[in-house]
Amino acid sequence: MVNLKKPILTALLVLQAGIVVTGGAVRLTGSGLGCPTWPECTKGSLVPVKRQVQGALHSWIEFSNRLLTFALILAALFALIGAFRWSLEVGMRKKVRVLSIIQFLGIFAQGILGGITVLTKLNPIPVAGHFILSIGLIAGALSLRQLVLQVPSTNLAPITRKLSAAIISLTFLVITVGTIVTGSGPHAGDAQAKRFPFNPKSISWLHADLVIALLALTLGLILVVKVSESKAAKEIFAPATTIFFAISLGQGAIGYIQYFTKLPEIIVGLHMLGSTLVWIAVWNLHLKGTVIYRINKTRK
Repeated sequence: MVNLKKPILTALLVLQAGIVVTGGAVRLTGSGLGCPTWPECTKGSLVPVKRQVQGALHSWIEFSNRLLTFALILAALFALIGAFRWSLEVGMRKKVRVLSIIQFLGIFAQGILGGITVLTKLNPIPVAGHFILSIGLIAGALSLRQLVLQVPSTNLAPITRKLSAAIISLTFLVITVGTIVTGSGPHAGDAQAKRFPFNPKSISWLHADLVIALLALTLGLILVVKVSESKAAKEIFAPATTIFFAISLGQGAIGYIQYFTKLPEIIVGLHMLGSTLVWIAVWNLHLKGTVIYRINKTRK
């Protein structure tokens, strides 16, 4: 019998991240109101219609983002069904099942928030909330995948745990401020959309300062792991710290490029993809050193 655990859980994670990227494409192409009603695309039709006033390109870009949601629902449904068996295999029935239920219900929460976003004409508050909810669901999808597949993790020294926890919190703050930067800038998804009442330059520099602090803290973590952790812990945890630092450094470089090139759409799109990868990398760091270790210890 074919083991479908890995493809289902990987697809769930990729699709959760994909929603963020395609949502960015919607905004960057000015297609945020390509489907001006919810849940229909336009009044009387679930799909775009010929000669729709919003334009065929904008309508289909927005509709494609919504369509990806249906693929995500299927992946979450398969994961939910599989979780009832997988939870018995890993010996963590409640945790696996709760994570899978949250994945499934979270998609509908995103749908509701997406509807609010459309109905409020792309108000930056629900737009930012849409992204924050997505990174929560991405974290849940990665946690579910690592738990069910029993990806190795390790016990860490107290100083390493505290430093990695600070990095996770700072990463969340960087991403949150990043949504405010986006909500204050020109890429609103529609020319008439409301923006945050902040100076784009000032909030961008605050965001950049937080990124610099994050990179410095991550370098500190790499050094602490090198001098404080056992050989076994280094083998599991050290690669995750290096990957996170490399992705964050690349993301910071893209951020500076987009700022000094006046926010071209393609670079902004890469920055959105990068923010998703940064979050996956930092949550993987968290799982490598904390959550799954406790689960493995409990199972022993």
